[in-house]
Amino acid sequence: MDIWNHTSLSDFILLGLFSYSPYEFFLFSLVLLASATALTGNIFFLLLIQADRRLHTPMYFFLSQLSIMDLTMMGTVVPKMAANFLLGSKFISWGGCATQVFLVVMVGGAECFLLAVMAYDRYVAVCHPLMYPVLMNWKACRLMALASWMGGVADSMIDVGVVFSFPYCSSLQVDHFFCEVPALLRLSCADTLLFEDLIYACCVVMLLLPLGVIVASYARILMAVMRMPSTEGKQKALTTCSTHLAVVGLYYGGAIFSYMQRASARTPAGDRATSIFYTVLTPMLNPLIYSLRNKDVMRALKKVLSR
Repeated sequence: MDIWNHTSLSDFILLGLFSYSPYEFFLFSLVLLASATALTGNIFFLLLIQADRRLHTPMYFFLSQLSIMDLTMMGTVVPKMAANFLLGSKFISWGGCATQVFLVVMVGGAECFLLAVMAYDRYVAVCHPLMYPVLMNWKACRLMALASWMGGVADSMIDVGVVFSFPYCSSLQVDHFFCEVPALLRLSCADTLLFEDLIYACCVVMLLLPLGVIVASYARILMAVMRMPSTEGKQKALTTCSTHLAVVGLYYGGAIFSYMQRASARTPAGDRATSIFYTVLTPMLNPLIYSLRNKDVMRALKKVLSR
């Protein structure tokens, strides 16, 4: 309590995303446009899945969870960033900052686990089609989705508890457009090296373990596809799986670059660039990837539009 009372004398100050650029308003407009596209795409994707009964399958259930995670990430970061930019106020309360840290870390961890679950779903569908209704029943799907969310919650609770236990007795200017753990740790007047090493180790585990499941699942899928006698079956399996692999590559590419760097190798400018990638660009591209390369989604879209 003494530490909290000492550190809660004033609010944090978010310096923003493009505060050092002469083209700040133009770049902010591009980010806002991308955010609006991501918001529209994910909401429409969720409504489309709900409206078409043929999309009421485990794969699209997991895709709907992915869209909810993307919307949560955007809703945590973009409104505050836009409000600060448009109103000229850069302050964020300690409670608001802790909420941002909690939700961003939670969604980031949950998405890692969910992508692994989705890879397992495709593995069962391709390699064990007769067992698919048993192994991927609705109870199992809901439990796996819940476990993904709970994994993210556990990680975020630890991060918030530790980050806000450090004393912040110097400048409270966060060189970022939202409260991210590395940006906050730079402001602490305590020795955070041990915690930064622990964060690095946790990120390695939370990224590489699900990635191992994904790689193993798709290795087995590729072997099964190569043995398929039907060319049409091969094309259908590869098309379905390639969309998921595109999303995995998009997410893990940014996550590995962002979180698997040592603290000494990180820079504020690099953190801001990678953060805009996974808070705005990835949520914008995910529904596009799953829609444009998916015949079931395009068929459902045409059906809705024809009404």
